[in-house]
Amino acid sequence: MNQIRTFLILAWLMVAVLLWMEWGKEKSAAAQPQTSAAQATPSVTVPGATAGSAAVPTAPTDAAPVPPAPGAAAVAGTAAAPRQVVVQTDVLRLVLDAGNVVQADLLGYPQTRDDGAPPVRMFDTDPLHYYAAQSGWVSSNNSAPSHEGQFVPEGNAATATLAEGETTLTVPFVWTGPDGVTIRRSFILTRGDYAVEVRDEIANTGAAAWQGFPYRQLIRTAPAVKRGMTNPESYSLVGATWFGSDIGYGRRQLADFEGDGRLDAKDTNVWIAMVQHHFFSAWIPRPDDASTISMQVDRSTGAARYLIREFGAPIAVAAGQQASTTARLWVGPKQVDLIQAQGVRGLDRVVDYSRFSIFAMLGEGLFWVLAKLHGLIGNWGWSIIGLVLLVKLALYPLSVAQYKSMAKMRKFQPRIAQLKERYGDDKQKFQMAMMELYKKEKINPIGGCLPVLLQMPVFFALYWVLLESVELRHAPWMLWIQDLTARDPYFILPVLNIAIMWATQKLTPMVGMDPMQQKIMQFMPLVFGAIMIFFPSGLVLYWVTNGGLGLLQQWWMIKRYSEAPAALAKD
Repeated sequence: MNQIRTFLILAWLMVAVLLWMEWGKEKSAAAQPQTSAAQATPSVTVPGATAGSAAVPTAPTDAAPVPPAPGAAAVAGTAAAPRQVVVQTDVLRLVLDAGNVVQADLLGYPQTRDDGAPPVRMFDTDPLHYYAAQSGWVSSNNSAPSHEGQFVPEGNAATATLAEGETTLTVPFVWTGPDGVTIRRSFILTRGDYAVEVRDEIANTGAAAWQGFPYRQLIRTAPAVKRGMTNPESYSLVGATWFGSDIGYGRRQLADFEGDGRLDAKDTNVWIAMVQHHFFSAWIPRPDDASTISMQVDRSTGAARYLIREFGAPIAVAAGQQASTTARLWVGPKQVDLIQAQGVRGLDRVVDYSRFSIFAMLGEGLFWVLAKLHGLIGNWGWSIIGLVLLVKLALYPLSVAQYKSMAKMRKFQPRIAQLKERYGDDKQKFQMAMMELYKKEKINPIGGCLPVLLQMPVFFALYWVLLESVELRHAPWMLWIQDLTARDPYFILPVLNIAIMWATQKLTPMVGMDPMQQKIMQFMPLVFGAIMIFFPSGLVLYWVTNGGLGLLQQWWMIKRYSEAPAALAKD
């Protein structure tokens, strides 16, 4: 029994250590102190401002793109001064500048719960919080528009708003080359959709054939997230993710862009993304288009800007002919149902429930159950409580065996105490005598461990679900809990957790434990209660509900199965 109790103590301590390690891993990720996009003070868009400079790829000499060099000059072309168009739908407000998206506000997601709080800003022109989605072309004869200010809007309108009753809004830009080649870029926005279709139509009215390579890239400075155990944003991936049919899913922290090796992968069914807590942006080309994915750090403007690029296959347009290519730009929340509605293979992996596959798979399953419960109940807090009930039902047979075993151990606790007194300091003989008693009375001491161990993966997976799921962002439960992803403001749930763990411990027999183990067990409720002060209140709600139901179940089982203490039989 000593070994079993020691194992349980070590298992619980392992939970605490792993959580502390997870808290610490992300703290070294941010190399520079900036402000996160969700907390940034909105910057003022300056009319006529350029889209920002980043490396322009060089045109390849064959079908294989050549990796870009930082600081490359803009490709020549006939272009007017950049002009902006402010576009608004029911969910997005975008600033389009020279064919790029340089500012994006998510109208349905305020930065805080305060009334009148500004919306979360993703793309931003502020140098400290710079973040943009850029797209351009390169060609071997320098007759193609890069992303550096060479597209101009068609018409004179500085704003475009999705009108009531309309479902789509199209905002066109155009570039005219010196040899009769024109590229018309259209941004097509749809009501209720965070995916913007970006369509480039090439018309060659010149006398010679033209060939160009499209590229799309996401570029940003590294946001400094406010570090600390009370800030869930500290634990989310901030960096780049990507996918391809052959290369599969990949992810990289911004701080590891230069340290984890060069990424230069050609594939189909490609997408690239920049992710952060609760939100992400992504370029999604057509699935059959062959693309090369690369990453780099651009320091041409001083502060490091982290870039991930998708470089497309060449598009040839004969004289007098036309061609087109399209891609989708997502800028919005990590909302699972909306992402799955895009029908893009692997895109739901941006909802990163854990870097460990087993917890990621379990997290996806838990969120699916939570979402179904939420569809029935309409409240995420009560859905978490419903999840506890389902887990308890699934583990009920094991729990019955656990509490039966505990009840029997309570019955024979006086006999074990007498055995300990009889054998004194001879621990080996005491253990042998105790195991013989267990065998004779058909007591299974391990039966009490299994339900606890099976709960641990659920606990870890739910921890990441609550941190990552934007559906739970600012979601209230009731009364004082108005944000299930933030800590309990009055520490009521952590205190309840301490009380429940203490009461459970009092009902748990400590047979065969030495004084040191008993002291450790007595401090466990306080240790875990203190740790859970910093956890999201939704996670503490899960653990309090689970512990409270377990306490009632244990009390009932002890009352039902325990008998009068058995006295030690005389020799």
